[in-house]
Amino acid sequence: MSVMVNDQPTQVRPTSANGGRTTAPALRRGLDILELFLDSSEGLRVPEITARLGLPRASVHELVGALVDRGYLKANSDDHPSSYSLGVKVLQLGGAYEQALDMAALGRKIAKSVAAESGETVQVAVRDGRLAVYVVRVDSRHAVRLVSSVGSRLAAHCTAGGKMLLSALDDDELDALYPDDDSVEPMTQRSIDSKARLLSGLAEIRRRGWSEEFCESNDDAACVAAPVFDAHGTCVAAMSITVPTIRWNEATRERNLDLVREGARALSRELGASGKHV
Repeated sequence: MSVMVNDQPTQVRPTSANGGRTTAPALRRGLDILELFLDSSEGLRVPEITARLGLPRASVHELVGALVDRGYLKANSDDHPSSYSLGVKVLQLGGAYEQALDMAALGRKIAKSVAAESGETVQVAVRDGRLAVYVVRVDSRHAVRLVSSVGSRLAAHCTAGGKMLLSALDDDELDALYPDDDSVEPMTQRSIDSKARLLSGLAEIRRRGWSEEFCESNDDAACVAAPVFDAHGTCVAAMSITVPTIRWNEATRERNLDLVREGARALSRELGASGKHV
């Protein structure tokens, strides 16, 4: 069936009695089979699938065969009778889903909420070598505020967000990035300016789970930051709140630290993180 929209025919999909779209029974059964494997890491045999779903055994054999042919399931050849587990096509779909998650769009949504509560500038940064690259920026509502832009790149060891990202690296990775003191170039008189200070500071960040800076990248700005994790538990970004020093005090620091940690957890949830990361 079709209707005319702007003088052009448009296909209308049939809907079920409850308002949802109808789906083919075979498709529903195939998806039901796949979803059984969400709770089974040991694999499943056809009789188990048949019993759990209440389907005819012949239908399950046919559906499982089709899923194996398309790469969504694989037979565990050492098992007799054969058991099945998820195939590589499921991994490929998961990877495509992760790539579709737009860090900037998701980050901007959360950053706007954090900025509304804080009243200060909120940013999301990712790391490119020794640089922190800002992929999201939501401006402070105050007349006096940090001046920067999306795409700005600053020395990671001089920023709260950058230090947060560096703290996720292991010793070998840090040694490759910062082989000596000459690689730790300061931006202000308060910047970290030696490898020993950097490593000590990163160890403290790992211990407490958040980072800060005071006039390390800008003589007139202070900042707190928290880590953003993806579905694999990897720190993929850092969210930060930056405040001019004329508005910075202990109460401001604590309030913005609470807000940025909650914002980072919210963004982590959007990226599929779970457990201790949210």
